[in-house]
Amino acid sequence: MPPSPGVLVGLASPPLSWLSRSWRIELVGAYEEWRELERSRKPYVLLAWHDAMLPLLWHHRGTGMTIVVSEAREGRYLAGYARRLGYLEARGSSTRGGVRALVGAIRVLRSGGSVAFTPDGPRGPRRTFKGGILLAAQRGKAPIVPVHADAGAAWRLGSWDRLLIPKPLARVRIAYGTPFRVDLGEGAKGPDPLERARIRAIHELREAVRQAESASTE
Repeated sequence: MPPSPGVLVGLASPPLSWLSRSWRIELVGAYEEWRELERSRKPYVLLAWHDAMLPLLWHHRGTGMTIVVSEAREGRYLAGYARRLGYLEARGSSTRGGVRALVGAIRVLRSGGSVAFTPDGPRGPRRTFKGGILLAAQRGKAPIVPVHADAGAAWRLGSWDRLLIPKPLARVRIAYGTPFRVDLGEGAKGPDPLERARIRAIHELREAVRQAESASTE
């Protein structure tokens, strides 16, 4: 029988925090635009692939951001660690409790909070975009900030997402894509605004991946 999320998080959090403090983090891409959103305290959606969550949770800790996590056991592990780093949570995913999580994300954005979301969670397929959060960004009138992280020296778990765990003292590169908004679509012609946003999000995530993964080849 696997340990409960609370027990496992309690055991894993101290060594994870020690490991994370040793990382040498480098920001690239449109990070100044992300910083401006933070400084202005304007709500936004942080969009990232699931495999990059560990260094991204560490880097964005203490911001009071809300993360959308799965109700499945795997999601409870992630949520437990995120809470210790100062995150709030909206439960649900594309497969379980998704509508409730979507409503919760919209509520957070409309109240001025920011939301982090993994569009390929909770169980993949890896880096396959599922766009529920685009509707939340549209209804919450919040920009989307694509982001990715990689490391020159790292372990990869054998999980569906091949979760990234940078090694001690690793150089971690965090790449930000250009923030963009989902059009409301009122009176618009041509492709559906959510479909346009999906195409833009995939493009920006692909570029963020390219920039971040160059850290592992330098």
